[in-house]
Order: sequence, then structure tokens, then C-alpha cells
Amino acid sequence: MTDQASTLYAKLLGETAPITWQELQPFFARGALLWVEGSQDLVAMAEAVAENDQARVSQWLQGGLLGRLDDTRAEDLLARDPQLWAVVVAPWVLVQERTTAPALH
Repeated sequence: MTDQASTLYAKLLGETAPITWQELQPFFARGALLWVEGSQDLVAMAEAVAENDQARVSQWLQGGLLGRLDDTRAEDLLARDPQLWAVVVAPWVLVQERTTAPALH
């Protein structure tokens, strides 16, 4: 990891915060939410999106690890109201329901 990349990772990590589905609904309505599977490193994915790393992002999209949040998942989140984590990489908001404790870097 380069110094620039690690600086960006640290910046994004500091901007990552817990959030409710209710707070995210306006972003969903605009089509600006990207869902990150819970086993993945939310901040690393945000970093790749911010750096426009097309190879990694494409791989995650194809593998189903990253993608636009669909109506079915939105309805599930509305019904369950779980704790979510999000980070903004304009114009996107990357969101995740954590399934494991975050890794420390």
C-alpha cells in the first residue's frame, strides 16, 4: 500500500459511521447507494471506488460483493432496521451491514 493510498484509507476510515436505514432512504431513492457484502472491508472498497480502480471494482461487481442496493434488500432493511455502516465517496454512499467485527489495520 502506498503512502497516498494509506492516507486515503485512514481518511475514509475516519469518515465511516453507523447509520440507520431511515437516514439512508433518500440516497436509495436517488440510486446513490452501493451495497457492500458484510464480510468485506467497507473502507477498502470505498478506497477503490474513490481511486476509480476499475479492475477491482469490476471484479467485486461481478462477484456480487458490491452493487447497487435493490428493492428487495431495501424492503428487508426497512423491516429489520439493522445497524448499518456507511461512508461517502461522492456521488456514492457505500453501505454495509456488518456480519463480523471489522479488521484492524
